[in-house]
Amino acid sequence: MLRTIDNFPLLFQFALTNGMAHYQVPAVVRGIIGSRTWVRGIFSRTGHKHIEVDKLILDHHLSPIEEERLQNLQKRLHVPFDETLLEHQTSLLALWRAAFPDVTLKGLVSEQWKDIGWQGTNPSTDFRHCGFVALENLLFLARTYPASFLKLLFKTDGKRAKWEYPFAVAGINVTFMLIQMLDLYSERPRCLPGVHFVRILGEHEDAFDDLYCIAFALMDAHWLAMEASYMEFNEVLRRTRIQLERELLIEDIQVIQDLPAYNILFI
Repeated sequence: MLRTIDNFPLLFQFALTNGMAHYQVPAVVRGIIGSRTWVRGIFSRTGHKHIEVDKLILDHHLSPIEEERLQNLQKRLHVPFDETLLEHQTSLLALWRAAFPDVTLKGLVSEQWKDIGWQGTNPSTDFRHCGFVALENLLFLARTYPASFLKLLFKTDGKRAKWEYPFAVAGINVTFMLIQMLDLYSERPRCLPGVHFVRILGEHEDAFDDLYCIAFALMDAHWLAMEASYMEFNEVLRRTRIQLERELLIEDIQVIQDLPAYNILFI
């Protein structure tokens, strides 16, 4: 029987190293990446290249659709989860039905929530750091990629650890990791992956939610490749972030579905 740790750490601090160019991805992930071209000079450590990167960020002017969609996404990030709102209650119940369609939930406060990976009997306490967008992300995964949702929830892939990460709380961490990685709390992203993401957002309104689904599946692939346990979850997220940052810098990426790791949702 799989077990999850009760006091799973929420919202790790992501301290990335400068070793991106030397990072090795798991074999299962390498198999879907293939040969792609990274944006020239991104991982160079010379001062000249850093100046070029900074100029690229500063020179990027948002189109009206990019501006609008970025603002809409940022508004979502600032909506706290409110257990008294009917919309939020309905979304939470929809997540339960996606996970256990044949099981009746006894209430919004119930021990049953631990079966999805909440830390306690009331899921609202786990949303305090990330808000309603984390629930929206989980629901998007369940509705758009139901097979991946169920595989991740019930951890049916690979050899699992004795102490597994709790699904729902891990999902909140993935949401927060993406917000940090893309610098979405700033008025405009000040990092190159964030700048490229906004361009993709201009072409693909659901880009953040789709990227979340990729990130969650990719995180699980790294978890399995590392044969990780809960004490290594921070490192698993760090590796996931590094790979996503690199893929967002591939020159011919136009929409999220162009990312090599997108295929992991269908393995």
